[in-house]
Amino acid sequence: MSEIIEIRDARPSDSKTILHFINELAIYEKEPDAVKTNEQAILDTLFSEGATAHSIICLDGDEPIGFAVYFYNYSTWLGKNGLYLEDLYVSPDSRGKGAGKVIMKHLANKAISNNCGRFEWVVLDWNKPAIDFYDSMGAKAQNEWIIYRLAGDELINFAK
Repeated sequence: MSEIIEIRDARPSDSKTILHFINELAIYEKEPDAVKTNEQAILDTLFSEGATAHSIICLDGDEPIGFAVYFYNYSTWLGKNGLYLEDLYVSPDSRGKGAGKVIMKHLANKAISNNCGRFEWVVLDWNKPAIDFYDSMGAKAQNEWIIYRLAGDELINFAK
């Protein structure tokens, strides 16, 4: 790894790289068959006019070594937007060298510059390396919240 890790906004030409990282993340999270997206869907949802989600690419020199996808949500209690980190991934051979911290600092600064009241994300309860990393940053687990989800047939059936 070079001495300088850089972050830049993702571009449409990064769609294939983003899909690659998404697939690697799914394997790491023990859900290799859960990825249903493709390059076109990434182009349509991250780079079309009116896209509500955004991505950054983490580079070591010219080599992409990680990515993050984020979007803005809203806190009614704060009366401010928040930055929500959907996914963060660093390639296994680049872990432990500061790339994840650079990504998180970049997003924290983006939240501050956009007057966000919060920077939030979720982590799988078994992912001890990620939990330790987030704890080392001073992030606080919000254990009182339980995530609920409607997806697939449950979402369709409920909406009827």
